[in-house]
Amino acid sequence: MFIQRKAISRTVVSAIILIIIVAAAAAAYYALTLPRGTSGTTSVQTSGGATGLLPTYVPSSKSIDTLAIDEWVWPIDDLNQLYALSELPWPNWLTYTVYQPLVSVNETAEYQQGTIQYLPGLATSWTVSSDGKTYTFNLRQNVQFSNGDPFNAYQVWGQMYGFYYLSGNSSTWLESYNFFDMSTARFGPSTIALMQQSGLINPNSRLMSIMTDSTWPIYVTGPYQIVFNLRSPFVWFPGAFVVFDGLIFDVQWLLQNGGFGTPTSFNSYFNQHPIPGTGPYAVTQVVQNSYVKFSQNQKYWGKSLSAAEIAAQPIWDPGHAANVIVYYKPNNIARVTDLQNKVVHISAVEPSEWPVITANPSFSFVEQPPWAGEVSLLGLNGHVYPTNITAVRQAIVHAINYTDVYAKAYQGLMTPYVGPEYPAWRDFYNLGGVSEYKYDLNLAKQLLTQNHIDTSKFPSLTFNVQAGCESCTNVAEVIQSDLSSINMTVDIHVISTAQYYSPFGNYQTNLQNAQQIGQLAFVNSGFGWSPATLTPADYWVTFVNNASIWGNWPAYSHPTVQKCVNAFTSTSDVSAIQSLCTAAQKQIFDDAPYAWIGLFKLWLPPGGSLVWDHNTVKGFLVDPVWNGQNTGPVFNTVTFG
Repeated sequence: MFIQRKAISRTVVSAIILIIIVAAAAAAYYALTLPRGTSGTTSVQTSGGATGLLPTYVPSSKSIDTLAIDEWVWPIDDLNQLYALSELPWPNWLTYTVYQPLVSVNETAEYQQGTIQYLPGLATSWTVSSDGKTYTFNLRQNVQFSNGDPFNAYQVWGQMYGFYYLSGNSSTWLESYNFFDMSTARFGPSTIALMQQSGLINPNSRLMSIMTDSTWPIYVTGPYQIVFNLRSPFVWFPGAFVVFDGLIFDVQWLLQNGGFGTPTSFNSYFNQHPIPGTGPYAVTQVVQNSYVKFSQNQKYWGKSLSAAEIAAQPIWDPGHAANVIVYYKPNNIARVTDLQNKVVHISAVEPSEWPVITANPSFSFVEQPPWAGEVSLLGLNGHVYPTNITAVRQAIVHAINYTDVYAKAYQGLMTPYVGPEYPAWRDFYNLGGVSEYKYDLNLAKQLLTQNHIDTSKFPSLTFNVQAGCESCTNVAEVIQSDLSSINMTVDIHVISTAQYYSPFGNYQTNLQNAQQIGQLAFVNSGFGWSPATLTPADYWVTFVNNASIWGNWPAYSHPTVQKCVNAFTSTSDVSAIQSLCTAAQKQIFDDAPYAWIGLFKLWLPPGGSLVWDHNTVKGFLVDPVWNGQNTGPVFNTVTFG
């Protein structure tokens, strides 16, 4: 994505073993098999208390007027940036329920069986050329946006190039991937003016001549077909359209209401007037910093689906609540109280209040399956003294008592992790076969002694913590105590969200702001991290890429590692990629640019895990791709008893 994120990337991926390249419309999905976990829904039962469940769709014919949900942060914050689909911070309540993706997944198979299938979304099928560089997407017909505007390839074309324009014509406007040669794309204010003049429902001949120009990397061949020409093969390209970059909105409406704006001046109209989508709900009321109301989309194309079709792909369910209200409640105790008093049906609960939840037998919570989990990590800034010394970073990663961090900050709800790859992508996870960093105080001291390092002469290490995040502060305090055992002092600074994220951006920005970031760049201490696409390259491209547009907070770079990163988007030879990443994995372990804190055992994004009263709420799905930022259910799948 092209806009500097104020928050952490949004999507937690699941695992891959087999990639099936789609060659015909009849085979319009990829089947990706993950390590098998326990089937069924109930996975954890606390002693006499709450039940942990994998997200499960439970068909029901019962409907209610209003589904009420408590959330910890304002759900609509960055609509004025237009790229609202991915810049809406936690949670992305608009995802899937208001805006739908070009490519979907079989979320039931993922949650229950550890299998990902790329399935049709607003694209009914796609094909790939023999050289792996050209993808052709066939789009769903007879679909309308909630305001009645038709969905078509012209709308998708306008959205894709609109993103490119708002990026400042960045070659990596689609996440951190340099997918396209944009040198032939002459998209700018004059093209936008032509789009506004012509419209995208029945474009005039002048606009059509541009849209169908096959020298451009993205072009249309008709009202329901769009083509993407890549500069090099990328086996997992459809994964770029499962989440935020594939979520489609009504560009025609946007053009009629002020347009895209410019790369430096976004259209503020969308702050209170979200753009129409194709999903089962539409935003009908926005009360700033209080609540957002959603109502069923009467023009939703999925209303014609049969019960069998919805059971096969529940994400298309028209919904069982006429209205949904998401309340902004930053106080964790207030959210728990609302849940206990049945003011809301579902609430986000942080770890500090977890004992209250687990003691109540009426409550259920979302549990992570064994192949998933959100990443928590500590970046060690290699451009600021003394963490610019490799032996110092190595000592730090072994001086941290990870078990203590889990117990004191996360109620024990974490498990060890080796980065940068996500463990569910088992064909790419820990290819070097290294161990996770283990707490070993003697080894930490030995590393310092062998390298003649006197830590008593070090300046205090800066550890910035985001205000309002209890677990973040708890993590910082544990690490502060641990590092004192090797005579390192840590200054914890609790600062506002704006201050916290202001130094971070792309690799070059992080490099330039190294002093401001400080030695301990613990960006994801409280929430975990998740990418915004669904490919095994995501974690490499974000964490250890010297061309990242977001992430790589310690600005880490090494030639051996970069070869692995680059290989993902330069070859279709998966074995060659694995070979390069094996060497990269070992290099990263030795360089210690991160302390890989662990994976959350629970669904624990910002604001905490989702909790509900299972006497009322019978089932729902969270974001279909384990989106780490979406703390809420895909609420059209919430069913009632």
